[in-house]
Amino acid sequence: MGQLAEPLPSTVSDEQQKQDNTTPIKEATTSEKIQLHIDEVTLKFPTSTGTDFTALDKVSMEVRENEFAVIVGPSGCGKSSLLYLTAGLNSPTDGEIKVAGKVVDGPSAERGMVFQGYTLFPWLSVSENIEFGLKQKKMPAPERKKIVQKYLKEVGLENFADRNPKQLSGGMKQRVAIARSLANDPEILLMDEPFGALDSQTRMQMQQLLLQVWEHSKKTVVFVTHDIDEAIMLGDRVFVMGARPGRIQKVLDVNIPHPRTLDMVMEPDFISLKREILSLLHDDLSEMH
Repeated sequence: MGQLAEPLPSTVSDEQQKQDNTTPIKEATTSEKIQLHIDEVTLKFPTSTGTDFTALDKVSMEVRENEFAVIVGPSGCGKSSLLYLTAGLNSPTDGEIKVAGKVVDGPSAERGMVFQGYTLFPWLSVSENIEFGLKQKKMPAPERKKIVQKYLKEVGLENFADRNPKQLSGGMKQRVAIARSLANDPEILLMDEPFGALDSQTRMQMQQLLLQVWEHSKKTVVFVTHDIDEAIMLGDRVFVMGARPGRIQKVLDVNIPHPRTLDMVMEPDFISLKREILSLLHDDLSEMH
């Protein structure tokens, strides 16, 4: 059986928002509590020449509870490496990372991870993939079923629960990956360019879906991308990284109201922020040459 056509997530256009005066624009709010604290983190790798390559150099950043934080930067700047350190999949050479006040010293279900590549178990159905982590926790079956149904509905895949991953499109696979991570109720959701392999139309649909899911769940999200439009569309704040060695150049607030819509890419505030990020990245690349 071939891949199934992807159902469109339900979104509200700017025009619909204007026509429906009974629907207030919901401002996404974040807490002042610090959920992620990265303190002077350095990451070095040995090379064949005997000298160390510094991938990250004394990186420090804080992400608030319920915040959608985006890390943007050029390829090779260490943004994915920083996310892997936060997930506990690697250890820093120096410095410390804390999530919800606890030092990260290895992988944990408290830190959900969504990768760019498709990481579903091919022998399990959609619902079984979402349920997998809950089974590992020895959660009773009725409770597992309730949670799986909740997140199937959240990502718009109620009618695909019994399908296998090979029958799904790329966007649908990433929906399952997001649902699987959220079903485990992590303290923080880490996303490493999860839409990078998707076509542009599906990518925009997934951005809108993710914003809806985030606004419902109020999870803290750290999202890595090299796409500036995506960074501004999704983020409460954008952490702009420079390369060689990787470091945080600047942190920018995204003062664009929610709900975010695709039409906003033409708004003056969006364009101004995009120009500032482009300038930072251009200046950093110029210094490298």
